[in-house]
Amino acid sequence: MKQGIHPENYRLVVFKDMSNNEQFITKSTAPSKETIEVDGVEYPLIKLEISNSSHPFYTGKMKLVDSAGRVDKFMTKYQKHLQNRKK
Repeated sequence: MKQGIHPENYRLVVFKDMSNNEQFITKSTAPSKETIEVDGVEYPLIKLEISNSSHPFYTGKMKLVDSAGRVDKFMTKYQKHLQNRKK
């Protein structure tokens, strides 16, 4: 392994899955402007849209995570095209 290429500023960070509010603490160098208090200790907070606790592959459940309304935007945009195609 090469010397001097790995970061040395690892610290404990909370990663929080925003779709189901699961959180876990691990070491990371990821930058964060937000903090969260867990068990009386304040940690940097990294927000995740999806993690192993909410991903369909790991949970076995099909769940659509659509935080920006992308499906609705697509359906609205292509509504006429889809209707014409059915005829």
